[in-house]
Amino acid sequence: MVAQDLDRTREAVQESPGWIGEDARLWAVVLAGGQGMRLRPLTRRIHGEARPKQFAAVLGARSLLRQTLDRAATAIPLARTVAVTVDEHAGYVMREIEQGLMPRVLEQPADRGTAAGVLLPVHWVSRQDPEAIVVVLPSDHFIDDAERFMAHVEDVAAAARAHPTWVVLLGALADTPDTQYGWIEPGAQVGATGAGPIWRAKRFWEKPSPAQAVECLRRGCLWNTFVLVATARALVDLGRRYLPLLHARLAPLSAFFDTEHERWAIRQAYAPAPAANFSRAVLERCPPELMVAQMPALTWSDLGTPRRVLRLARRLALPTPWLARMGGLARRWPSRPLRGVLSGLGPDISGRERWTPPVVRIHAASGNLGSARRQPRSRAGAAPAP
Repeated sequence: MVAQDLDRTREAVQESPGWIGEDARLWAVVLAGGQGMRLRPLTRRIHGEARPKQFAAVLGARSLLRQTLDRAATAIPLARTVAVTVDEHAGYVMREIEQGLMPRVLEQPADRGTAAGVLLPVHWVSRQDPEAIVVVLPSDHFIDDAERFMAHVEDVAAAARAHPTWVVLLGALADTPDTQYGWIEPGAQVGATGAGPIWRAKRFWEKPSPAQAVECLRRGCLWNTFVLVATARALVDLGRRYLPLLHARLAPLSAFFDTEHERWAIRQAYAPAPAANFSRAVLERCPPELMVAQMPALTWSDLGTPRRVLRLARRLALPTPWLARMGGLARRWPSRPLRGVLSGLGPDISGRERWTPPVVRIHAASGNLGSARRQPRSRAGAAPAP
């Protein structure tokens, strides 16, 4: 059965659209193995259990994972999509399978951090298609225009095909000194897409101090969305150079992928594998191959905290049935202090605001970072349901 499924998958890959050139196709890696601890108080309120956020219907009726898969599917067929999860989330994955089509799922026996979460599926993709271009998609983002976003991903993928050693981060135009994001300082321009320049990454900060974040904002740095576009070979090579111990555990798995021994082999690899954060271990070192491309005009937010979710839901009038069940917060907020409005959700939404939460309307740059326009701080109109 495994062999038959593999044959069908390969046939679908060969027949499906989405070429980035004569010798390369675009694949999606969807990261769905995180614990989402900062959002657990809110997902507990929504679902009655401390559910990992990627499996929660935070905005709209679909889970964040399902929204991410549907977004990717506007440009990349399911046959060229792989989601990475952890064994302890198997029950949630089964629910997703019951509710709609799922791509190939790689289950990690344990959470070893974002480095393993990125590199395990990249090794798998490389085994399927050595010439693949990969886009890494976190499953906790809100994006209001999926087609525009994925069209930009395809543009960046074409640049990665032309420059196979590049690893391109998508950057969001920052409008607050948020310390929960990574920040990227663009350097010299090295290319362009329809949305604007591609720059060499001059410097990267992973979750800087408040003072550093203020300075990053002043200097026109971009937020790291952790959406990565690169050849599979380039990502594997970054792992080999900057995470040699993890690479040594993952590289031999290519002989076991899509066989009856795959799960056993992954468990053996993960048992001694070191935990590592991809941003700290790789991106903060700012390798010479690291580039950054600013996203086009769309609304984007990382749904990492209850405050971000609540602000986004109110600002864009997004469908949130759970919000009405919690006492009509939308009618009272922010005309009264947030403290105590939703008891039990923790300090993230109970303290007073120090700046506008990080929900950004990204505008296309007209040639350089300084020409990008920031969104006026006015109330936005209704947006399409996610």
